[in-house]
Amino acid sequence: MSWAGKILRVNLTNGTVASEPLRMDWARQYLGSRGLGTKYLVEEMDATVDPLSPDNKMIWCTGPLTGTMASTGGRYTVITKGPLTGAIACSNSGGYWGSELKAAGWDMVIVEGASARPVYLYINDDVAELRDASHLWGKSVWETEESLKKSHQDPLLRISTIGLAGENKVLFSAIVNDLHRAAGRSGVGAVMGSKNLKAVAVRGTKGVGNIANPKEFMKVTFEKKKILHDNAVTGAGLPTYGTQVLMSVINEIGALPTRNHRDVQFEGAKDIGAEAMATPRATDGKKHLVTNQACFGCTIACGRISKIDKTHFTVENKPKYWGASGGLEYEAAWALGAANGVNDLEALQYANVLCNEQGMDPISFGATIGAVMELYEMGVLTKEQLGIDAKFGDARALAHFAEITARGEGFGVEIGQGSARLCRKYGHPDLSMSVKGQEFPAYDSRGVQGMGLTYATSNRGACHLRSYTIASEVLGIPVKTDPLTADGKPELVMAFQDATAAFDAAGICIFTSFAWTLADVQPQVAAACGEEFTLENLNQIGERIWNMERDFNNRAGFTAKDDTLPKRLLEEPAQTGPAKGLVNKLPEMLPKYYEIRGWDTEGRLKPETRERLGL
Repeated sequence: MSWAGKILRVNLTNGTVASEPLRMDWARQYLGSRGLGTKYLVEEMDATVDPLSPDNKMIWCTGPLTGTMASTGGRYTVITKGPLTGAIACSNSGGYWGSELKAAGWDMVIVEGASARPVYLYINDDVAELRDASHLWGKSVWETEESLKKSHQDPLLRISTIGLAGENKVLFSAIVNDLHRAAGRSGVGAVMGSKNLKAVAVRGTKGVGNIANPKEFMKVTFEKKKILHDNAVTGAGLPTYGTQVLMSVINEIGALPTRNHRDVQFEGAKDIGAEAMATPRATDGKKHLVTNQACFGCTIACGRISKIDKTHFTVENKPKYWGASGGLEYEAAWALGAANGVNDLEALQYANVLCNEQGMDPISFGATIGAVMELYEMGVLTKEQLGIDAKFGDARALAHFAEITARGEGFGVEIGQGSARLCRKYGHPDLSMSVKGQEFPAYDSRGVQGMGLTYATSNRGACHLRSYTIASEVLGIPVKTDPLTADGKPELVMAFQDATAAFDAAGICIFTSFAWTLADVQPQVAAACGEEFTLENLNQIGERIWNMERDFNNRAGFTAKDDTLPKRLLEEPAQTGPAKGLVNKLPEMLPKYYEIRGWDTEGRLKPETRERLGL
């Protein structure tokens, strides 16, 4: 049946750990990972709790395909109430940590309460212990990983940890594993820091068994891997260029948010995209990109490993940053680059490395800097406040802000609260390019209309990974739709939202959906978990997960008024590109979306929707 059938419950207040059986009735309704972990959270916790209080819970959760031979089966999620948004937070990560937890015999870890002193959780198969982490507090992600592997004399120990940003409760702080894979969005790292939990270190030697039909599972996973290999995106584009292949594409269609969304195209896009990363530098003749890298069980290998130019101003006297490290993905390159008008690739990589080292979400960090730079150019913020001149395009300012935010120093404390709080404090709330307090990713919804509805209705605040309509509107996957029209977008967004929830719940990477549909996932889940998991069942599981998250947010205080976009996107037309003259047509799309979702005009689940989905 592919689940381990066991969860670990950790009470930090009491300092106790205990094993308990997995609720299999819930597993069959919500599958795993994002779905099953969220089910536990919403059943056990009041939706109105303060995210940084001991009453908030955190859940590390795998899926039934995590740790198996299914391609990309290395994913895990961290579920909690997010401090950046006050909404449900479910942040997904790859690497090797998720498969290690599953191999140790656990489906999930539920963390409750808060410790009076810094601790870390050590799991070695069936053994689980809370241990003192006083010597780790104040250390970076990198230092923590090295220290724990050395102290346990185990180089194969897998570690999920926070850096200084999580300790300092930066509201967009991340939880990082394998040095540069991250549960990155919504501030899950700040919740971990508030609990004085520095790390979760796992060693699993049991492997993953319990496959319902092993022979069929081997057969079908082999067939589906071939689909990924033969696909132009998953078999060629992503391995070669990573997600950075999108930089020039999105810029050309006039949907690359630039200078805090004032513009939709960036003249410096060519300097920070995939091609620039693969071109030898004029300074030393070496390429920025060293190689690609795969997570556990992944046949795509979209990850980037890069080296910064040793002579660049950011690292010329900092040799610890000269080695190969996690490189820029598209979202990070956009947020640190185009969002601020910065086209210095080495400066972007330096800021990105600091986000990895100290555990920060580069999307929210970079987008917040875009707001800071606009406020500076308006004269609202001054050099005296910021410690540096900070006009759009200033790479030195970007590097400075990354340093002080990661360390929690000076104005970095205010940056660490995110753009919504910062812009509100300085009298210009409309300059925060966010939804529900979470900053936008790298697509301007005036040029890609479906993304506006995606952002506005996303359960965890502005997010592209909850409904990647770029696949359809730009790449033509699975069918091409017009990015400049609102027609059909409510149905498209709903379909993407529900399917993505099912992909996430299975424990696989959403990037497989460039080549697979749910019809490709279904036989893998059925072979692993049982024949009851039909295509119809999986579709309903995805819809059930989405509505469960929505219901939690409603109980947390969110209403229809929160399903909106900043005035800039609704009232200021795009100035260039194919979308010139357009604003986002959210008012046209949202009522239809509510209708097909089975929600009332306030965005709440109708009784018949609850009954149909068993909520």
